[in-house]
Amino acid sequence: MAREYALEIAEISATLKSIEQVLDLPKLEKEAAELEEAAGVPNLWDDPDAAQAVTSKLSRTQAVISKLKGLRSRVSDLPILFELAADESEGSALADAEGELDSTKKAISELEVTTLLSGEYDNRDALITIRSEAGGVEAADWAQMLYRMYLRYCERHEFKTDVLETSYAEEAGIKSATFRVSAPYAYGTLSVEQGTH
Repeated sequence: MAREYALEIAEISATLKSIEQVLDLPKLEKEAAELEEAAGVPNLWDDPDAAQAVTSKLSRTQAVISKLKGLRSRVSDLPILFELAADESEGSALADAEGELDSTKKAISELEVTTLLSGEYDNRDALITIRSEAGGVEAADWAQMLYRMYLRYCERHEFKTDVLETSYAEEAGIKSATFRVSAPYAYGTLSVEQGTH
């Protein structure tokens, strides 16, 4: 395996180890076991709100555990992929190994960002409102461009959007638009986008 690949793999492995320490994987596994036990209580659904809270938290916790374990497995497989690529005379195995390395790096980078989002509401959905305010047609047109930009951003990142209200301006653009973004850490990801543009 080439030295540059070994260094990259060591770097992403160290990043993943840091993330595992911050998220405290053993604590997450213990929490998931406790939530599974709570979800199995026969009278849980007597209080639908409490039941929903337990099952939602269990689902989120299991998703984090699954993601961490999946990424650790992918990082462990990378040296083997590059060794197999070195033994092969064709370049397709090397291209596959490089693709997996890039994909794994991207996934770890995304997880690193969500790990930084530890605010009280960061893991919730977001509600976004865009208003054109003063400025006439140009402001309304700019508001519509901003609206489309956010929707495309959400689409690219596979965030579910639900348009709640759109008020169109008389000539062009929009007066206002409100939409919900449903995705893990949607609020934390999008909360920095506020103020007048």
